[in-house]
Amino acid sequence: MVDYNVTISTANLTSAGTFSNVLIKLVGTDGESERKRLIGIKWAFSFIRGAVSCFTVSCPESIGKLVLIEIDKPPFLLFFEDSWFPAKVEVNSPEGDTYNFPIYCWITDNEVHRFREATALKVFEDSHALGMYSREQELNQREEDYRWDVYLEGIPHCIKTEGPLSLPDEVRFSFTKATGFLFTLSAGLAELHLKGLSDSKENWSDIEAIDKVFWCKHTDISEYVREHWKEDAFFGYQYLNGVNPMLIQRCSTLPDTFPVSDDMVSLSGQCSLADEMKSGNIFLCDYKRLDGLKSNIINEKKQYLMAPLVLLHKTPDDKLMPIAIQLKQTPADDNPIFFPTDSEYDWLIAKIFVRSADFQEHQLNVHLLRTHLLAEVFAVSLLRNVPMVHPLYKFTSSGEDGTKTVLQRSLASMTYSSLCIPDDIVARGLEDVPNYYYRDDGLKLWDIIHRFVQGVLSFYYKNDAEVQKDSELQKWISDIFEHGFLSQESTGIPQSFTTVAELVKFVTMTIFTSSGQHSAVNTGQYDYGGWMPNTPISLQLPPPTTKGTTSEATMLQTFPDVQTTVMGLSTLWLLSKNSTDFVPLGQYLEDLFSEEIPCKLMKDFQGELQESSVAIKARNENLEIPYTYLDPIELENSVAI
Repeated sequence: MVDYNVTISTANLTSAGTFSNVLIKLVGTDGESERKRLIGIKWAFSFIRGAVSCFTVSCPESIGKLVLIEIDKPPFLLFFEDSWFPAKVEVNSPEGDTYNFPIYCWITDNEVHRFREATALKVFEDSHALGMYSREQELNQREEDYRWDVYLEGIPHCIKTEGPLSLPDEVRFSFTKATGFLFTLSAGLAELHLKGLSDSKENWSDIEAIDKVFWCKHTDISEYVREHWKEDAFFGYQYLNGVNPMLIQRCSTLPDTFPVSDDMVSLSGQCSLADEMKSGNIFLCDYKRLDGLKSNIINEKKQYLMAPLVLLHKTPDDKLMPIAIQLKQTPADDNPIFFPTDSEYDWLIAKIFVRSADFQEHQLNVHLLRTHLLAEVFAVSLLRNVPMVHPLYKFTSSGEDGTKTVLQRSLASMTYSSLCIPDDIVARGLEDVPNYYYRDDGLKLWDIIHRFVQGVLSFYYKNDAEVQKDSELQKWISDIFEHGFLSQESTGIPQSFTTVAELVKFVTMTIFTSSGQHSAVNTGQYDYGGWMPNTPISLQLPPPTTKGTTSEATMLQTFPDVQTTVMGLSTLWLLSKNSTDFVPLGQYLEDLFSEEIPCKLMKDFQGELQESSVAIKARNENLEIPYTYLDPIELENSVAI
């Protein structure tokens, strides 16, 4: 007889333990063990939450290298059937080898479940008959559990579900997070001490009234915003380091729809627009995706949303200053171009309409589409097409009508290169713009992720031919192309992988999008939106059609009413907070890797992230407005809120 020492770890999660019987079978290259009930010294408490329990499985002779294990949990006597969340199983063989079996999923029935040994295997390397069968069965079940659905024509597809509780257990929110989200609005209003204002449909009477609401919860940056929101330099700064650093681009030729001439603008040094554009000092922000949208009705009041064009100038002291704003796309007598030389409130109301438009562009395109919806596509495609043993698995005021239109327009104009920050920065001509911390920190983070992904995938894929013949990998990218980008070749999204380099870049993009990019456009929402006048989520009056007609009273009437404001503040506050089960980028709660080289690469990855964090913190000590949204210590491992 030979003995196999089996250690089973139950996850330290709420309700993860079981009092059911647990049975195991070991399957190796030369045979298999009997199906055995595991009885340890802890008896009924062997599989409670957080337990680590050891057992012995005996066989007449060695069964060779272990390939998989089979586990089932019939109820104990008359006890009800419960759920169990085992984390991993470790088996020490009589030959002195250690085999790891990552599980990390809920077992809710008494059926037999098969789990592969942790060593990654591509589909063409999997030669064991039962191993191949379990691989096929796993993917068949995944295709049944994770089905595609069309929520709206023209946007990425989503997972088909009747609600959160119908999702497979392992992809639901944790219990603590789910409990918190049941009370999202109420909790936000209570935490901000705004419940008493949540039913008020009145307009704001004065700025002091808004200030009285703002006092209850603020951050260092939101306080800075309150003090500087009217300033042109801060208005321009937000295009680089606010929550929407994705719209600004260098301008070499003015659009025909934006007829700004030299006699209209005042540039430092008396330079001409043509000269400054040639020198690379003129920048454009164009909100054309918002043009012609049907506006929302809030509290029986029509809301107004513009599609502005904004021209900015980089001054000799490296400030980005707005020099012209046109609030509608088509030039007309009732669509004046506003300038800093206009009256205080004419210029201020123009900037307010721009900031409200930026809120819509940011929330729908930059935040929802380009992080949340794409992350769902990447994840569902992975779950449907890549088994756990595969190396790739181990990484890993617009109103309703207006929202749909913006999402459809955004996807239609989205490209692969715009999702890859090195390519996007070049395409927008922003390689040398000073004080662009999103770019600086984002490029460094991309490089760190790229080195990690390149190291790991190059370990598993020795040449391009191995990438080409990995059918599961090819199905993954094909699924993403079809369901995420609706088979639009113009996006530039790969339809297949032909080289290791192509694979590395795409995986880098998926990780960056779901972690760093999401943080950059999500975490600062309350910082920059907590002071409502800086980021009004909706506006109640149309913009002025002639200059000289705007006053402080007009501005206050234009702002969203009290109820809309406090609901917006509550949402931004909760979205900006870390999730209750926050896991930083590069930290993995699940031991999915077992090979020495990938494990070393993971430690190197964590070390580089730590070094980057230290450098960012040192830089921020000298900044008037610290930029923390791409500090690796502050980044979540994935889109989690």
